[in-house]
This record gives sequence, structure tokens and C-alpha cells, in this order.
Amino acid sequence: MNTYEVAIIGSGPGGYVAAIRCAQLGLKTAIIEKYNTLGGTCLNVGCIPSKALLASSHHYYDATKHFSTHGINTTNLTIDFKQMVHHKNEVVAQTSGGINYLMDKNNIDVFQGVGSFKDATHITITKSDGSVEEIEATKTIIATGSKPSTLPFIELDKKRIITSTEALNLTEIPKHLIVIGGGVIGLEMGSVYKRLGADVSVIEFMPTITPGMDNMLSKELQKSLKKQGIKFYTSHKVTSVKNTGKEVVITAEDKKGNLVEFKGDYSLISVGRKPYTQGLGLENIDIKVSERGQIETNDQLQTNVSNIYAIGDVVKGAMLAHKAEEEGTMVAELIAGQKPHINYNLIPGVVYTWPEVASVGQTEEQLKEAGVNYKSGSFAMRALGRARVSMDLDGQIKVLADAKTDEILGVHMIGARAADMIAEAVIAMEFRASSEDIARSSHAHPTFTEAFKEACLAVNDRAIHS
Repeated sequence: MNTYEVAIIGSGPGGYVAAIRCAQLGLKTAIIEKYNTLGGTCLNVGCIPSKALLASSHHYYDATKHFSTHGINTTNLTIDFKQMVHHKNEVVAQTSGGINYLMDKNNIDVFQGVGSFKDATHITITKSDGSVEEIEATKTIIATGSKPSTLPFIELDKKRIITSTEALNLTEIPKHLIVIGGGVIGLEMGSVYKRLGADVSVIEFMPTITPGMDNMLSKELQKSLKKQGIKFYTSHKVTSVKNTGKEVVITAEDKKGNLVEFKGDYSLISVGRKPYTQGLGLENIDIKVSERGQIETNDQLQTNVSNIYAIGDVVKGAMLAHKAEEEGTMVAELIAGQKPHINYNLIPGVVYTWPEVASVGQTEEQLKEAGVNYKSGSFAMRALGRARVSMDLDGQIKVLADAKTDEILGVHMIGARAADMIAEAVIAMEFRASSEDIARSSHAHPTFTEAFKEACLAVNDRAIHS
């Protein structure tokens, strides 16, 4: 029997990063993955393929809407959707192949099959051909991720009533895509197909899209996506979703209780994700699971079985690849006897629509609810020379700072390259910077990041360009 100091079940961003860090720290490490490719949801049917389609569709949208202004003629422009999907698949294959390389480089043993606990230190691996192998591990990290949620009355046929997984692998551009859920995944996939010519309707139960984000971001994003042609139906409660064969018929109640009917050729069910623990054999070792299906852990991500840890989407907290990565690193270092930490308040959230949305720290609504005395500064992206050059005028940056100390408490961005720009805010807040610290730091001109400096200047009513 193969024996390891650490075994990781699941090879997504949390799992493979944990494996690499364990190996770097000199621990004999194995990783177990049920699918034939490494990388988990993120690399195979999540972050990477969705960003590939977002990038491709953004190129097409720019070509049809903006290139002529730049003096570039694109008459008779067409979409080769098959090639677009092929490019997406190539990116996925290259990225997953990169994980294989990293496993080899770090001498990590890879097992393909479903890992299940026989007891606290023995894991059986059932391979796709039905054969079974067993390994022994002193410590185990569960990193099995999540899968799409649905509503109790919705039957996912994965043909016309689909999840994000199927939405990434359609063979045609929908005529009318109805997205149920105005969160990150629904808006990103809705954006892809709207840019490619589909009618897109978003039905959201809450009064605003992207619930939980700062209200400014929700309002600005909805305004921008409406200009692009996406239709929004907020405060609508979906009551029925049926595939009639040729179309999907959806009924919903609006905020006044009136019944509204929607018809489209596809409906994307995007109402969140739920932890995936199927087949793990948690019952064999009495690991505690919450009512929401999350594996319960302490502050060190240790389960009630002391030698077993859990990270990523399968535990509480934001379901984000980079959060899982940080947790994988932390657990590996804890096992090795180090004393790492994670500041969960500084895990950024991003929506990869265009304009992009990015946020870190506290929202204005959270500060008000907590009774924190704060000050705020905002700056519109359209005031930037760089934004005018690239025609990316939508959006703004808002900085929230403590009224007394000036420490930055939250940064909320919507605009071009916000997904990249948020890193500066994360670093600043990690070092407990004040808005004055950023305001006094030179930012290259002309760049999008000047908007962050200007928003920090605006905190103390000193913005130069607005």
C-alpha cells in the first residue's frame, strides 16, 4: 500500500495548490481526482472556459460596435462559433496540461478515481474502470469543490434547461437565453451570448443584481448591461420552468404578485452553487456537515477529525478559486508546522462582464449597518484620458475610509480592467494604508489606475480631475 504524509482529494485551484505547497515543504504528497483531467471546476467548466468565451465575444462586440470609430472597417464580419468553442477547449486543455506538468515537477503522485474514506487514515480510490486501489495518508485535505444549485421545482434536463457547465458547451448561439439568477455566473454567461447576438433576459428574485455587492456596483452594472441590450426583471419570483420540446416556458411573479410568462430556446439556471461531497464516505469517519452541506471546520480549516482538513467551496465562505488557493496554501503550511493566516475581509470579488466589477473590504451598506463612521470618495471612469482613448467610459471607483484614521475600509470598482486594478487596493488594505497614502503615490499617466488615486483624493475632497 502506498503511504503518504498528505493526500488531497480534488484537484481544483484549492487542491492542486495545496499539493504543490505540501511538496515544496518536503511532505510526500498524493492528489486524487475523479475526472480524467486535473484542475477541477475552475479550469475545466468554470473560470477558464468562461473567460475564454468572454474574451472572444468581447473581441467580436468591439469589432462590431467600436472599431469603425477607430478607423477600422469590418464589413461582412461573421462569427465562427465552432472555432470560438474550439479555442476555448484548447485553452482549457493547455491549462489543465500545465497542472499535470506541475504535479510531475513537484513529484506529486496523481490518482485518477473517486476518493472515499475507509477510515481516518485510509482512502479507497475507485477508478473509472471499476478497479479499486487503497492508499494511506497521515493527513488528508478535502478539496472537492461545488456544483451548480437549482430550485426544487426545476428539472435540469441539460438540453434546454441548463447549468453553466452546459452553457459553456452549446453548439449554437441561443435565440433567446433566459437567465434565472442575476449573480456573477449568470451575468457573465448572459454577456457572452448577448454580445454574439442572442436576446438575453435576466430574472432575479432580489431587488438588485449581484446581491451582496455594494449597491453602487449593482446599479452601475445593471445600467451598463441594459445599454448593451440585456433585459432585467428584478424582484421576480420564478414559479415554474418547463421544456416544451422546442422552447422553455417560465412563469414568475413580479413584486406586485402578477404572473409573468417568459419564453426562450434556452434557460440558464444560475442560482448559486452547493458543496460537493458525494462519494467521499464522510459517514465512515463521522465528519460533521452543516445544514447547507458544508463541511464544518475550525479557524485552521481542521474538521472534527483532527487529521482531516477541508478547503474551498466545500467549506463556508465565498466560493472563489483564489479563496480556495489561499486556504490550500494555509493548510499545507499549518501541517508543516508554520503559522500562516488569511484575512478573509481582503479576498476580492470580481465579475468579468464588461465593464468589469471588482470589490474588496466592506460595502457602504455594511459600514452603515455596523455604525462605523466613514467617509467616501468616488471618481468616474469617463474623466480619464485613457478611458476616452479606448472608449471604455462606463463605471466609477468608490473608496470608503475610516472618518478618524483615514484607513481604507472598502474599495468598489466598475470599469475597464477593474479585475486587475483591484489588486492595488488589496495590497494597500493588507498594509492598512490610508486614502492619503494612495493619494500621495504616483500613478502613471494615462492609465485606468489613476481613477483609484483620484477616488482616494476625493475622500478628502481633493480630486483633481472632477
